Amino acid sequence: MTTIVFPGQGSQYVGMSRDFIDNFQIARDLLDSIQEYTSINIKDIILNDPEKKLNQTNITQIAIFSCSLIIYKVLESETSIGDQNINYMLGHSLGEYTSLAASNKLNVKDSSIILKKRGELMNSAVKPNLTSMAAIIGLNSNMVSKIINENKIDIEIANDNSPMQIVISGLKQNVVESETIFKKNGAKKFVLLNVSAAFHSKFMNEAQNELKTYLKNLEFTPNDIKIISNFNAGISKDNKEILYALENQMANKVNWVDSILALEKENENRIIEIGPGKVLSGLIKRISSNFDIVSVNDITDLNKI
Repeated sequence: MTTIVFPGQGSQYVGMSRDFIDNFQIARDLLDSIQEYTSINIKDIILNDPEKKLNQTNITQIAIFSCSLIIYKVLESETSIGDQNINYMLGHSLGEYTSLAASNKLNVKDSSIILKKRGELMNSAVKPNLTSMAAIIGLNSNMVSKIINENKIDIEIANDNSPMQIVISGLKQNVVESETIFKKNGAKKFVLLNVSAAFHSKFMNEAQNELKTYLKNLEFTPNDIKIISNFNAGISKDNKEILYALENQMANKVNWVDSILALEKENENRIIEIGPGKVLSGLIKRISSNFDIVSVNDITDLNKI
């Protein structure tokens, strides 16, 4: 059995999925459709980024989604991936939306439009430079939570990425000042992230509530592929449960560690990461050694499937 995972923000780079766009008509057609649905010149941004927009959240999310979905659709048409008994899909933050499109629970049009709106809401949720995020290397989620509570630091865990990598969110001043505390308590590295706001935290509550009004209008198609949600690491093919988790995803922690551990309990043994970069493959290997992991982000990786 095979599980498909899709990356989130931070995996983007100029030229991602270029070889798929250059060599497959299905990739070009899909990209044209997404451009039409969103009224964003995604292709030029992905391949050239002349106006330096790729790292803007309102553009980043739809760009990564486009590249990941392009690669998956090429794999469907050119390899035997469709015959490999895919039972589960999941993605990191925006990657969860890619999993819904790839699994055909949402159509490409609705996925593109809702993800464009999500990016816009997250990008404008708070004033620039007011909030921030940082990656803490060398401590697990329980350790970080204990340090936050014992030192009464007004920050939140945004991403539980692996037993050795936690991302925090909060007011920029609080995040910056917490570096000394975390390093005194065993953190090996503390890296401020180049993001526009404190994602997956209380600072996204208003944006999350606004996004819910759009999410409720989506039409989900039932099928047997199960989605593992970021919000609660729940495994479900029930579209009401999937929607509930999606409605609560933006302002809450990405439970990536628990999601992978939940997958492990399902006795899954093969994971294919599809999209730009290989970040998730690295994280998953740190969570569990019980998976055979393949990363597909350029045309030469087609031979791995």
